Formats: sequence, C-alpha cells, structure tokens
Amino acid sequence: MSHSYQIHYAHPDFLVIDKSPGVSVHRDDGPEGLVAQIVREQGEEKLFLVHRLDRLTTGLLLLARHAEAAAGLADLFRARRIDKFYLALSARKPSRKQGLVSGDMSRARRGSWKLEKSRHKPAITQFFSHSVGEGRRLFLLKPATGRTHQIRVAMKSLGAPILGDARYSDSSEAEGWDRGYLHAYALRFEWRGERLSFRLPPRQGRAFLEEAVARQIEHWADPWGLPWPVLARPRSTLAREANPSDSVEQDY
Repeated sequence: MSHSYQIHYAHPDFLVIDKSPGVSVHRDDGPEGLVAQIVREQGEEKLFLVHRLDRLTTGLLLLARHAEAAAGLADLFRARRIDKFYLALSARKPSRKQGLVSGDMSRARRGSWKLEKSRHKPAITQFFSHSVGEGRRLFLLKPATGRTHQIRVAMKSLGAPILGDARYSDSSEAEGWDRGYLHAYALRFEWRGERLSFRLPPRQGRAFLEEAVARQIEHWADPWGLPWPVLARPRSTLAREANPSDSVEQDY
C-alpha cells in the first residue's frame, strides 16, 4: 500500500484517489511527481491531472485515464458542473457560523494570497460550521469557484484559520499538529448520462478522528442535500467568470 495515496474508485475513464497529507501533486518532492508514481505503481499508460489539491490537503482527487476524458472533465470543472465539498477544522470561532465568503483574491507576500473587498472576479465559497468541543469548530465548505488557496484564504478571512496551516495561521495554531486539517470530502457530477457521487471521510489526522468530529461528519453524510446558502449569481455567470485558458482546476 502506498503512503502517498489509495485508489478510492476506478472508472474506465478516470481514477478517484485518496491523497495523503504532505504529498504534492507537482514534481517538487523529488524526481517523480504523484501522478507519475501512480502511473508506475498502477500500470497505467498515462494519467491526466484535471484539478489539484494543496500539499496539506487530503482526500478525493480525480485523474483522467485518457485524453478524451481529461478534456471532458476539464470542461465540467470550467463550467462549475462538478460539485466539490471540503472539511476543515479550526480552533477559533468564526465571524459567522454559516454563509458565504466572496471577494477578489490578490497575491500577498511569499506565495500567499489575500481576500479583497472588491468583487470584480470574486472567489466564492459557501459554508456551514458546527462546534465539536475543545474550542474547535468543524467546517463543511463548498467552493463555487476554483482559485489557488481559496478555502484556506476564506477560512482566514472568517477569523478561523485552518489548524496546522503554517501559511495562513499563527504559529500556535500551526505547530504541534500532525497535519493541516483540510480534506477534500465529496464530489458529484454527471458523466456520460450517469450521476456519480463520491464521499470519503478523513482517514488521517488525530483531530479528524475524534468522536465528536466523526459524528458531525456523519451528520453531513449527504452534503449535496443540505440547504446551502443561495448564491447571488447563477451558475452560468460563475462559469463565465472562470478563465477559459485554465485547463486545470486550481489548488485548495
């Protein structure tokens, strides 16, 4: 069994993997990136990366098994027709318990990003949250756009940075944790006339595995069926805001 990933589901057109924490999808951990590793270990001819997860983020990652599938999945991401749900833990009380975070994102120092008050091409994230004891709060987040570090920046803007996120939280909240507590929890989309849904609770991280957290995650076992806050703009508008030159959905 690989320490970098597990195969969650194998479809003739794509793989759904469970990415481990601390693993980069890019070739910056050594001579071989994650995709090349999976190709070699699973005997695939080739795999195509159609979206990305940050190094600290665990969970569901789609990999196309051929060029036609890669193009089709990329089109779905660009059109915002793939629903994505994430789980995150914070040790701070947010400025509001549920709702929507919206704003333009701009580059900050040393590779970080920040949320602006303007909304010319906003990053949009919907969320619910629930107390899980010990001063911690579990968040279920649904990004409506795909920007680099979008969820991590949204959490910081709420005053509730992600536990273990050294880039966007104070040292007291980043140090001493066994991982960064952001997890790609669920995906849903239509593929060749079939509605596909994937859900994967976190399997790594002591805080994610605590009883109160696991109980709340199970309460959110049907994330697509929850009463999500209504977006101010229709899906078609959000799709037009996406950069048509982006072929790969950005990191979270």
